[in-house]
Amino acid sequence: AYCPPVPLPHPPLTNIISLQLNTNKKMMKLAIATLLAGSAAAFAPASVGKSSTAMNAFTADSMPGALAPMGFFDPLGFAEKADEKTLKRYREAEVTHGRVAMLAALGFLVGEAVEGSSFLFDAQISGPAITHFTQVPGGWDAIIVAFIGSAEAQRAQIGWVAPADASYDQPGLLRDDYYPGDIGFDPLGLRPEDPEELDLMITKELQNGRLAMLAAAGFLAQEAVDGKGIIEHFSS
Repeated sequence: AYCPPVPLPHPPLTNIISLQLNTNKKMMKLAIATLLAGSAAAFAPASVGKSSTAMNAFTADSMPGALAPMGFFDPLGFAEKADEKTLKRYREAEVTHGRVAMLAALGFLVGEAVEGSSFLFDAQISGPAITHFTQVPGGWDAIIVAFIGSAEAQRAQIGWVAPADASYDQPGLLRDDYYPGDIGFDPLGLRPEDPEELDLMITKELQNGRLAMLAAAGFLAQEAVDGKGIIEHFSS
């Protein structure tokens, strides 16, 4: 006699969704840990006598950040027209924007992945990441701005010549003993002692920061065009 196959029971949909959310959260935590560990050493203070080769003479030929096949990519010739002090300001701007972009790119993904399940603000913030800041309750936005301002003020005190001591025609003048991006933050002790290894780590941070600037700009543009979150694009 024909015996029809017995259908296997399917797990409840809620279990599947819960499992997927837990998986996403674990992946996001791993991504955060990897990013912080990889970039923390770039903030470490310079060691006397064991400085990077780029710290000895800050020129386009000696500064780290160039990789094959592009080499030193400067199609508009900004570096050729810049003196050492101007070149240091360019590098300070690049590395700082790269760090902000790495946090921003990660923030897009984490913010959208945990929406509706975060303990912050009663899990009321939702939608594309570019709309999250406007949904923050009143008062918290001021705290965020104050925190950013405090971090920038500390960075300026470490690396910049006081405005009263700088000439009017040299705004944003960096200290002679300051290496761009070296704000003395290395809680995990990842900064290499070997100058060549330090140059390699600086190059890695710059390359990741450059990629992150393109990624963050792409995320922002994509969400602004169609109003959909990046996670939603990945899952569709």
